[in-house]
Amino acid sequence: MSHLVPSGKWDARFLGPVPHDSSYYAKCMLGGVLACGVTHAGITPLDVAKCNIQVNPAKYKSLGSTLSLLAKEEGSTGLWKGFGPTFVGYSLQGMFKYGLYEIFKDVYMNAAGEELSNKYKPAIWLAGSASAEVFADIALCPLEMTKVKIQTSATGTFPTGFGAALAEMSKTKIETRFPFGSLVPLWSRQIPYTMAKFFFFEKIVQLFYTHVFIEPKESYSKVTQLGVTFSSGYLAGVVCAIVSHPADSLVSLLGKKENKGKGAGQIAKEVGIMNLATKGLGTRVIMIGTLTGFQWWIYDSFKSAMGLGTTGGK
Repeated sequence: MSHLVPSGKWDARFLGPVPHDSSYYAKCMLGGVLACGVTHAGITPLDVAKCNIQVNPAKYKSLGSTLSLLAKEEGSTGLWKGFGPTFVGYSLQGMFKYGLYEIFKDVYMNAAGEELSNKYKPAIWLAGSASAEVFADIALCPLEMTKVKIQTSATGTFPTGFGAALAEMSKTKIETRFPFGSLVPLWSRQIPYTMAKFFFFEKIVQLFYTHVFIEPKESYSKVTQLGVTFSSGYLAGVVCAIVSHPADSLVSLLGKKENKGKGAGQIAKEVGIMNLATKGLGTRVIMIGTLTGFQWWIYDSFKSAMGLGTTGGK
């Protein structure tokens, strides 16, 4: 179906149930804040466990034993270390990740035109998500660095309060390379992750509506559409976890005291690619699959409540 603006020219901003104007993009940004901030903050204990398994595998061996050991050593507060920077950092990241994705997707589709947009739809998804993530990570980086430092520092060696931790990171910025010292490793982790997250999500949604729910998407209830959203998000998240895990391990190791002054390449060589790719992977697959499924579900639930429709389709 061709979607035309009043002038008669095809425009991607008019493809959905409502026009993609500034109000639409603003609501998508708010949906991204809710999707990423709430979910990442909610699984802080899993993140604390994952980071410690990556950084100190000799002591922390599995998800269950790590959670038990951390609770024993530091109490329940030890499991929620880094909650503040996680919530703020990923709220900002989500705002740009989802909001800018919608903007870049429309911009690239209009630049390509109707025929090429339809022919090379996966390339549009990849380009839009990669472009959005570049900016999302700039917003996230200082808070991610603070979060990792809080979560991987030995008890009593680094402040755990949000404000105190930020102040300490700023005070020791020559040593910690705060605020953007981890930006390149973060890009190397998050850009492939986000490209996989959006590409596989859009592709799986498309497959659902092509082979399983073959009637027009709008004819199905919101519950059904959001079920497709969650299932597609979960499956996409599993792929994302595997794709981005080596770089995720590297980001965690950069925050380790023993690695002060070492570059990412040196750390990767010392640890080995197999360890980077596998240590903590099981925990991360569970974490990212669930996380991505709920992120897409929250995002599309918010969009649906705002009358914007759910993401993706044929």
